[in-house]
Amino acid sequence: MNRRTLLAALALIPIATSANAQIHAAVLSDADQATLVQVSAYLNSLRTLQARFLQIGPDGATTRGNVWLDRPGRMRFQYDPPSPLLLVAGHGVVIFHDSQLDQTTTIALTQTPLGLLLADTVTLSGPGSGDITVTDFQRPPGQIQITLVRTKTPGDGSLTLSLNAAPLALTGWSVVDAQGRETRLLMSNIRLGGSFDPALFTFTDPDGGK
Repeated sequence: MNRRTLLAALALIPIATSANAQIHAAVLSDADQATLVQVSAYLNSLRTLQARFLQIGPDGATTRGNVWLDRPGRMRFQYDPPSPLLLVAGHGVVIFHDSQLDQTTTIALTQTPLGLLLADTVTLSGPGSGDITVTDFQRPPGQIQITLVRTKTPGDGSLTLSLNAAPLALTGWSVVDAQGRETRLLMSNIRLGGSFDPALFTFTDPDGGK
């Protein structure tokens, strides 16, 4: 994958190209609406998480590593060697660093699909009355898949959350760009709760700057 595709894969950049993107809210049954309420409550109770991850890019390339989530607003993707990649979300921004290219990209968290997951409060809705609009809702066997966009800025991109249905548990997510290219992230060895060193979510460059 090239650098831009990697950034999109990590939900770092606006992945839809149209400034006039239209929202097509999912048609939801009463049972679906009730499930969204339960998922919202679950996500809001999910404050810290640590896991292994497998990232599958649009070209089928795979990358592995460790992920830490500390809501609101903080996440870290530490890629396994020999990958030169690091992603750190914290202090209102997302920082993507490629040590091989010696390049660092900084983007406001509110401008990324990743920010939907890291918000302090997540309220899922169908018709777009809230900050987040559900554009698709699926129930594969034993699973729930919910596609989200920001109601006011759907052009920032979409994020599909994947959860086990019973008990509710976040297992990963996927990002689809404007050309229909999908990048998936699957988590394993998930550990909930606990506290993390705040330094995990602060990027320090090789020269000692922040």
